Amino acid sequence: MKNANRLKKNSEFQRVYQKRKSMANKLLILYITENQLSYNRVGFVVSKKVGNSVVRSRVKRLMKESYRINDFRFKNGYDIVFIARQNCINATYKEVESAIMHLMRKMQLLNK
Repeated sequence: MKNANRLKKNSEFQRVYQKRKSMANKLLILYITENQLSYNRVGFVVSKKVGNSVVRSRVKRLMKESYRINDFRFKNGYDIVFIARQNCINATYKEVESAIMHLMRKMQLLNK
């Protein structure tokens, strides 16, 4: 995933949160808003409540890779924020990937 396609600044995350279009499952929470660009920008959040730095980094890597592999399936023009929940600690790659695909399908962001 290119750096240009990432949300980095706090103001960018706050703008997505304020739109309040969200969906959740047992592993992840998804916030989304349109960005008027021809590509998606994505941010990944893992709170300190989830675990220590090793656990948080692992969860973030799983989320990033799951999104990167399936990026071609998603509609473009959105700012997306994925927030990890406590259950992500013991989740496998397939479970995280399934959770991401489930949320994107629920938000109707999959290409046909």
